[in-house]
Amino acid sequence: MRHIILHNHLFKNAGTSVDHILQQNFKGRWVTREFPDPRPDNTPDIAGWINGNPDAIAFSSHTIQTVLPTLPDVRIIPIIMLRDPVDRIASAYRFERTQKADTRGAQLARQNGFAGYVHARLETKGDRQCRNFQTHRLAALSSDPLANELTRAQTAASLIARTGILGLVSEFDAAMARLSVLIKPHFPEFDWQPVIANASGHNSVQSVSPDMRRVLEDANRDDFKLLRHARNLLAHASTGAGTVQRSGT
Repeated sequence: MRHIILHNHLFKNAGTSVDHILQQNFKGRWVTREFPDPRPDNTPDIAGWINGNPDAIAFSSHTIQTVLPTLPDVRIIPIIMLRDPVDRIASAYRFERTQKADTRGAQLARQNGFAGYVHARLETKGDRQCRNFQTHRLAALSSDPLANELTRAQTAASLIARTGILGLVSEFDAAMARLSVLIKPHFPEFDWQPVIANASGHNSVQSVSPDMRRVLEDANRDDFKLLRHARNLLAHASTGAGTVQRSGT
């Protein structure tokens, strides 16, 4: 049985730090790729990526927005990190404000203060960067066509917690410790040290006014519910009663 690690790298959710640890452990066997819009479906593309890199152990992408493939003789160990939505958006703004890029987000960040940036993104149809971004991305991993977006996101989070690592940026070291336990039987030399890569400041809250915090809390209600769901999953696992802990033994 081949075991691979698949990191779904969500923007400004400590993904660069996760990738750094994976790259250090699997030198030459860490690969990355971005995918086009998932409609109608790019699950076969992800399967082809994994099968087309038979020597790779760790895979990372910012653009996995589809149900993960089921492959014969391959166990996929997913990793996804979640973050307080307001902190994530403040961090994204600071990053895009100094980013040397001509993306729409970078242009908005350079042209506006934080409030202007947020309102511009919230007012743009289809822009999810400041509106339940994490719920939107996790929902794409669920195959239930009848459930609403939040339910699909919570279902995906539960599946990831059972089969891999559902982590919190605020508890990054704990997530990496769980990863170490989970993969040690297959990769006994795996080791890691605390690392902060591509950080855009860690005092995000202080840059958000009370008025903007209320706007963002209202626009990201589902993300906060998803975060609470993830915390409940992790708390349940830590008692020894959950499937997360058993999957790592």
